Amino acid sequence: MNHCIGFRRGVAAAAVVAISAGVGWAQEAGTAADSTANFYAALDGEVKKSVGSVTGLPLPRYVSLKSSRGRVRRGPNRSHPIEWEFTHRGMPLEIVGEYAHWRRIRIWDGSSGWMHYSLLSGARTVVVSGDKVSLHVTPEANSATSAVALKDVVAKLGKCNEEWCHIRVDRHRGWVLRSQ
Repeated sequence: MNHCIGFRRGVAAAAVVAISAGVGWAQEAGTAADSTANFYAALDGEVKKSVGSVTGLPLPRYVSLKSSRGRVRRGPNRSHPIEWEFTHRGMPLEIVGEYAHWRRIRIWDGSSGWMHYSLLSGARTVVVSGDKVSLHVTPEANSATSAVALKDVVAKLGKCNEEWCHIRVDRHRGWVLRSQ
């Protein structure tokens, strides 16, 4: 079963992403997805927290795309031009600012823009950063492998300990190193 996920930048460029059997995705040449480690640096406490002026919730904080489509705008209202559009539910996002009903989001490649808060979900998702990452049955390097995730897979994030996180992609689930 293939699932398509991705985003489109502007009018001319399209970045379509596909998960093959729930464990992989590819991105259009020329777009950057190399900085996933920076996107998740806050998981290790490297980012100083503040609070949002509208919600009082911590900034930055991590959410995901609630709907199957989400437009990212240059500014915090509908009169601002659309920078790009997400085309799949569950894409991981980082909220870095707030203004009324709008949230300034940043994605794993460092790009940022504004989205309406109704498009966002508190569900946590992650992007796998390693080329071929084994999903282990238990949080131990020598445990059995339940599946293999390809680079840039979007997965639901479960619980984490100091070194490992439990993730799920469709019916595939397992433990991966936090660094991956």
